[in-house]
Amino acid sequence: MNIGALLISQANQKPSEPSLFFNNKALSFKELMDSAFRLANALSKELGLKRQDRVAVYLPNSIEYVYSYLALWSLGATVVPLDFMLTEEELVSCVSHSQARLLIAKPKHNIPFASIKEKCPGLERIVLCCEEASPFLSFQGLLQRNDSSPVSIEVSDKEYAIIFYTSGTTGKPKGVLVNYLQLSAPAKAMQYFVDLGEKDMALCALPLSHLGGLVYLQSLIYLRASTVLLDRFIPFEFLKNVQRYKVTCFWIVPSMYYALLQLKEFENLDLSSLQWVVCFGAPSSPEQLRKFHRYCPQADFIHGWGMTETNAPTVVIPKGSKKIESIGRPAPWIEVDVFDNEDRRVPKGEIGEIVVKSWVVTDGYYKDPELTALTMRNGWFHTGDLGRFDEEGFLYIAGRKKEMIKVGGEIVFEPEIEQVLLSHPAVREAAVIGIKDTLRGEVPKAFTVAKEGVSLGAEDLRYFCRERLAHYKIPHFFEFRDSLPKTRSGKIDKEALRKEGCTG
Repeated sequence: MNIGALLISQANQKPSEPSLFFNNKALSFKELMDSAFRLANALSKELGLKRQDRVAVYLPNSIEYVYSYLALWSLGATVVPLDFMLTEEELVSCVSHSQARLLIAKPKHNIPFASIKEKCPGLERIVLCCEEASPFLSFQGLLQRNDSSPVSIEVSDKEYAIIFYTSGTTGKPKGVLVNYLQLSAPAKAMQYFVDLGEKDMALCALPLSHLGGLVYLQSLIYLRASTVLLDRFIPFEFLKNVQRYKVTCFWIVPSMYYALLQLKEFENLDLSSLQWVVCFGAPSSPEQLRKFHRYCPQADFIHGWGMTETNAPTVVIPKGSKKIESIGRPAPWIEVDVFDNEDRRVPKGEIGEIVVKSWVVTDGYYKDPELTALTMRNGWFHTGDLGRFDEEGFLYIAGRKKEMIKVGGEIVFEPEIEQVLLSHPAVREAAVIGIKDTLRGEVPKAFTVAKEGVSLGAEDLRYFCRERLAHYKIPHFFEFRDSLPKTRSGKIDKEALRKEGCTG
């Protein structure tokens, strides 16, 4: 694998054609390549960065983030992308665990970088994206002092391109390994599932520190799919950019869709350029997803699933399919099955744990052989997601293993209750967790956010659920909030709700 050679090849095809748009500025593939090579030369010649050295990147979505990824991959380094919302403690934990030699970051008022360098013995240098970086190195200065001579380093497929930290950053960090062969996997899947390519204009509002956002950059460099990059997700601005740039496609998570559907201006914007949109992060409310499709009837609405560990997308419904409740079928080079607790295949229609086998699956977790052995068994990656296959081979998500509640011996899946609540015309957001109960062991508790200008009551929702759910699935408690906590990738943070130690 040689990312530098790939950048040169892509830039030579249409050197002046705009490929990336950020902050009202268009950049051609050649401009991206030249800046990436300037940075690569600076990191190599001035800082002595070598192949497989680990470099942490702590930035919001920005052009500097794009340059950093491309430069580091051109050098055969390992990128450690870190969520820009991480606290000082979390940042120190991830930088130390990854043994990063270098940190590329943007100044942040509550992050003392001098302190972070002291707490991370292996961290040699810090590069800041600002004009006055003293006492640290300046990102802009590195670019200005170096030329754009080509950087071409051959890296073996099994060497590591990325370490993704997905959770547990202050306890036991969980670093998902992605090798250089797998770097092409998301783009290959997008090409197979939706024919993504240079004809498309994609819109990215997911963070580049997460796989969902990074897939846009991977599709840009492997498939030449032009991309509009936003620094963050603001619903109205997002749709305005669809109209402005004649966006043909995007993929976001369910909570982002729900936010878009609340916009009064939705029907007044020209979204006719959209050809397909994908919702990743199932399970979702089919009614809500179909509602979005009603606003854009010309576009294929597609549901899909995957994980950082499987270099998503992994399973996607075919374009034109009406089975929006399903997440579809896997790509031909990916095996997906459903196992019971004894690692045996369950019959079609029955719920079990989703397992995946393919070259796209992570080699494991960085410096964590125990977790690697626990999740990788007999060649199958055990996802922790529960699902079932129908007779046509379509896969359906039931929820996470930890989203399973045992109510008086009966199994209840939290997402099933959430989907019912989201179908209520007055509910904007919903989350369900299990809480301890002396009599039944556990009972469901619902957190809901009402639509603007609408009032909600517990009895109203309880009656609504009673008509659609078995009695033991009906939440025993309802809590009404103005908003629900979100992860950086836009999903409802149910772990935060569980950590609150909520009772009744």
